[in-house]
Amino acid sequence: MTYILMGVAGSGKTTIGKLLSKQLDYPFYDGDDFHPRANILKMSRNLALDDRDRLPWLLRLKELIDNNPKIIVACSALKKSYRTILQGENKQVIWIYLKGEYSEISRRIENRQGHFMKREMLRSQFNTLEEPSNAITISISQDTTAIVKQILEQIE
Repeated sequence: MTYILMGVAGSGKTTIGKLLSKQLDYPFYDGDDFHPRANILKMSRNLALDDRDRLPWLLRLKELIDNNPKIIVACSALKKSYRTILQGENKQVIWIYLKGEYSEISRRIENRQGHFMKREMLRSQFNTLEEPSNAITISISQDTTAIVKQILEQIE
């Protein structure tokens, strides 16, 4: 199976992905590492990416997913069309949506150090978000141990 942790910036995709990776003994990949440099520079200047910016990034992630059937990927995958690109014809993808409230995630981002995504960009992420109907939805208003435990219970 391929597990894709999705949600807005600051929802804990990387943290939960790394913990889940240890539990399942699957390699973890952070989708942020696959952004073209131009995307990172744009987001660093507090400019939202558009679909044209995101397409090369999504295609790189799709290639990763297609070539590695047992992985965990952290990727915002905010729109249904992005998730469609990433999944393609692959029936072995399980979506895990880390859901949180704007105020909670805004506080997290404000306290985060060294990440290109700034708090000012969060509103655009929430505006872009199309919540999935085909995902395991997990509230992020609990500690990471409880989140990972819930995910493991639901995927087993």
